[in-house]
Amino acid sequence: MPKKTKKVTYYEGIGRRKESVARVRLYIVAGKDKTVTVGSQKIKVGSLYVNKNPIEKLFGASHEKSQYLALLKLTGSEDRFAISILARGGGRTGQLEAIIHGLAHALDKVDTDAYHSLIKKEGYFTRDPRVRQRRHVGTGGKARRAKQSPKR
Repeated sequence: MPKKTKKVTYYEGIGRRKESVARVRLYIVAGKDKTVTVGSQKIKVGSLYVNKNPIEKLFGASHEKSQYLALLKLTGSEDRFAISILARGGGRTGQLEAIIHGLAHALDKVDTDAYHSLIKKEGYFTRDPRVRQRRHVGTGGKARRAKQSPKR
């Protein structure tokens, strides 16, 4: 007999920046306890988890917090969803900006008519195309360093 699975509905968005990719899922929570179980983890409404850790653990600085909360405040979605994020690649800055980019795309799927123009006007849909420049042959391991000249 097939195992019954609980249908969990969510909106998903993918964000990218530098070498980072973030998959953002906004879970719709129904029930009295206001939590959703993702894998083996319970996520409350209004909380964000990145790679199974609270977002404050990875991005606890005040300027980082204001960056990712600005988009939720813009759309009025601070206490509407339980948010699970999987961020891979790159460093802290790249991952944070990939999370914000993915959050914008996920919120757009929630209510395109209401949110799309707001999010687009603030510039959250624009992917920043700047990436690390590859190293070039003969430059001593750096991309823009001058070529080595032979002494003899």
